[in-house]
Amino acid sequence: MAHLEVEDGRRIYFEHHAGEKQPVVLVHGWGVTARAWDTIAPALRADGHEVVLLDSRTHGRSDNDFVDVSIAAMGSDVARLCEHLGLQRPVVNGWSLGGAVAVDAVARLGANAGGLVLTGGATPRYTAAPDWPHGGTVDDVEAVLAGAAADRATTFKGVAQAVCAVPVSTEVIDWMWGMFMEMGPRGDEAIRDLAGLDQRKTISTLEVPVLLLHGRNDGFVAFSGAEAAVDLYPDARLVPFDASGHAPHLEERDAYLAELRTFLASTGR
Repeated sequence: MAHLEVEDGRRIYFEHHAGEKQPVVLVHGWGVTARAWDTIAPALRADGHEVVLLDSRTHGRSDNDFVDVSIAAMGSDVARLCEHLGLQRPVVNGWSLGGAVAVDAVARLGANAGGLVLTGGATPRYTAAPDWPHGGTVDDVEAVLAGAAADRATTFKGVAQAVCAVPVSTEVIDWMWGMFMEMGPRGDEAIRDLAGLDQRKTISTLEVPVLLLHGRNDGFVAFSGAEAAVDLYPDARLVPFDASGHAPHLEERDAYLAELRTFLASTGR
């Protein structure tokens, strides 16, 4: 297994799959791991892309005792990993909380970023504000964390059951639940940080093509927020998935892959 040291001896886990086409970095959402991309990464590898996956701080096979579990710290890890591997103009694809991480990483990469994909991305805001009437509240986030503190297993089973709007098998729900249960308790701080984050200024500076892939029935990241955000990017396109909830890459995989492949063909080598 490959690891990269990023904070005082603490390490993140990553996988680097060789390919001749443009690198794609897949950033998972809160509570899950790189395995969340197991329906997508093999297809990208088969297409010839260089594919990089990682487990964010406190998730999966990465160390669990990080001090800083902020979105900025995770974004820095992604950018550092891209530099460590010598990736040339990678496209960074972030799911859910990973969308905010991807935005931060692409901003850090600057001219070396090739593109940004947001899969139900929790950006530019995850919670509502007086000038952003999309999403839930900080209190909603704290309620979930309080539930996890009292009964982690049952709380995360409920979260896993709510991810998809399209009916999925018990095995898929248990698979996601298992990933949630691998996250260390310090990982709770990541979504707490996300709840207060505003990336509107950041996304307005991104000089890369952006693709938003978002389920209309997303119960975690409001579709209306994606609609409001698309015009804030200098160059962005929103593709709605009419049947999907929070995981269009699982719920409408073939349509999702078609859109992703078209985007990669337009940005890559």
